[in-house]
Amino acid sequence: MMRGWRRKCPHCGSGPLLKSYLKVNDTCSVCRLDLHHHRADDGPAYLTILIVGHLMAPLLHLVFVTWRPEPLTLFTVFSVGCVGLSLYLLPRLKGAIVGYQWARGMGGFGEHDAPTP
Repeated sequence: MMRGWRRKCPHCGSGPLLKSYLKVNDTCSVCRLDLHHHRADDGPAYLTILIVGHLMAPLLHLVFVTWRPEPLTLFTVFSVGCVGLSLYLLPRLKGAIVGYQWARGMGGFGEHDAPTP
C-alpha cells in the first residue's frame, strides 16, 4: 500500500503506477506487471471525502469559535484548503487501493498466481 501511496508499481516499487492524474497504467514499465484489471472505482473518492470532511469540519468549527473571522475569509480559506487537500489525497489513495488489491490478490491480481486445475 505504501508503494501505491507513492504512486509506484505495487510489485517492484519503481515503475510509475499512474500515467496521468488518475489513470492507471495498463502495465508497469519496469516489471511488466499487468495493472489493467484493478477495481479502484469510487473507493478513492469516498475515502477522500471521508478524510477531508473529518479533518476540515472540526478545524472549521475550532477556527470559527476561537477567532470569529469574516464569513468570506472563512469560506475562502477553507474552500481552498478542502480543494487542495482533496487534490493531494485522491491520486495517493487510488494508488494505495490498487496496492491493497495487488497485495491481497483481489480484482484479478491473484489469477496469474493461482494454480491451474
